[in-house]
Amino acid sequence: MTTFFDALETRAPETREHALMLALPHQIANAKKNTPAFAKLFKDVDASSITSRDALATLPVTRKNDLHDLQKVGQPKDVFGGFSALLRGPNMPRLFSSPGPIYEPEGTAKDYWRAGRAMYAAGFRAGDLAHNSFSYHMTPGAFIMESGLHAVGCTVFPAGIGQTEQQLEAIAALRPDGYAGTPSFLRILVEKAE
Repeated sequence: MTTFFDALETRAPETREHALMLALPHQIANAKKNTPAFAKLFKDVDASSITSRDALATLPVTRKNDLHDLQKVGQPKDVFGGFSALLRGPNMPRLFSSPGPIYEPEGTAKDYWRAGRAMYAAGFRAGDLAHNSFSYHMTPGAFIMESGLHAVGCTVFPAGIGQTEQQLEAIAALRPDGYAGTPSFLRILVEKAE
């Protein structure tokens, strides 16, 4: 029997497209209202008119290098360069730094990164133990995987990277149902285990 993560996954393409385009004007209006950077970037955009992919393609784009520069200008007061509606405190449990550096907030919504559907598609199920070898150091990768695994109902062993021998001991003792991490680190684990 085929199962799915949720009903959104099985929608007809035209139903999904309609829902996305219906939500788009609200998302643009929300970004303009709640973030200084999008208010400036979209100052000449009528949010209610952005109801198709063609209209979406007309919006100005911020490149990663530009985002880095905008974030740098706002420091230390606003490390997000005006692109985040989240404020530090209870609604932002974590703040990450990705290469660039680019600073990224994490909110409190369940499965904030929306990785649950991907973890389900990868074969994880409620009650599984996942060995998460993405880095928990500064970057969001491990937390993206962990939130998705929790959304599916998994327990997560937060292994991170490095400490290969200890990880192999944990794998032998815990017998996880699956692995989340980079293929290159999995290869290191496999080669060390042999």
